[in-house]
Amino acid sequence: MSQPLLLNLRDLACGYQDQRVVQNLNLHLNAGDIGCLLGSSGCGKTTTLRAIAGFEPVHEGEITLAGETISSAGFTLAPEKRRIGMVFQDYALFPHLSVAENIGFGIRKHPQKDRVTEELLELVNLKNLGKRFPHELSGGQQQRVALARALAPEPQLLLLDEPFSNLDGELRRKLSHEVRDILKARGTSAILVTHDQEEAFAVSDHVGVFKEGRLEQWDTPYNLYHEPLTPYVASFIGQGYFIRGQLSSPESVQTELGQLRGNRAYTWPVGGAVDVLLRPDDIVYAPDSDLKARIVGKSFQGASTLYRLQLPTGSQLESIFPSHADHPIGAQVGIRVSAEHLVLFQASGSMAAQILAVDSGVRRFSTAS
Repeated sequence: MSQPLLLNLRDLACGYQDQRVVQNLNLHLNAGDIGCLLGSSGCGKTTTLRAIAGFEPVHEGEITLAGETISSAGFTLAPEKRRIGMVFQDYALFPHLSVAENIGFGIRKHPQKDRVTEELLELVNLKNLGKRFPHELSGGQQQRVALARALAPEPQLLLLDEPFSNLDGELRRKLSHEVRDILKARGTSAILVTHDQEEAFAVSDHVGVFKEGRLEQWDTPYNLYHEPLTPYVASFIGQGYFIRGQLSSPESVQTELGQLRGNRAYTWPVGGAVDVLLRPDDIVYAPDSDLKARIVGKSFQGASTLYRLQLPTGSQLESIFPSHADHPIGAQVGIRVSAEHLVLFQASGSMAAQILAVDSGVRRFSTAS
């Protein structure tokens, strides 16, 4: 049974003063769902979040929450009247108040404030820390306090602005899963802003990929990865390379890797040039294959190794091999394509192969001198 519509952004344009940062934005969020605005710095995701919160005006279109218009051109409902909670990047806790007092700050006049506070302390796994002060807590614990404080007034919608950016990698991963569990346990709808794809996928039911103030795609994490609507989404989500091919039938394409056949049909003219998206899991280690590639980079990942491969034409791909299949830089290895779900785009540009995505400084290949 589908949940009712909670948040709707229709034909939205917003920004700062006279500058329009976001244009023609349409998305919706159902009650109980968690959405994410994902993109690089300056793409408009935080501007959108601030418009939802009521911190920035709307130039065009409208924002509705539970059927009520909260922003439109010339009208902005005050933030404190929106029943929207906010969790900030820097936690914004009151240093002179205890953990319990921070959590209960927004419900000071609630007749059952103490009970609600105790329930939230338990929900965020801080049951025995209510009397401590923020400076006595770790970063992860402080973020849990900020989350509990935002949940205390029972908002219709919770907004989270880069909530894990001050935490180290492992703690970020752990806390992102915890936050999803907490929100789902409370049935709280939320919108998260982040530039971290792994974080977005861990927390969210739907993710919106932004590019230069426009929403490229609003979809499930699965569909963003397997059904990208634009080359930009394909490049931003996951890892992958394009290679050039020629459409030989609605379901197949001829490439330097041979004839590739997928399980979906394309309606473009047969014989036309296309770009084929190949991700690391599409390229399989096959020692007996006649198709060879030269290793030009590798990154050991424990159970597997990510190899960067160069084909005879100079095109590059990535592939994940089992870690016991250890090969040196420069070695020739056999590969085959296992990509039943082909993702194609009509060709643009003249490059025969183009790298699409590199993890922002996290993954570093070793290379031969």
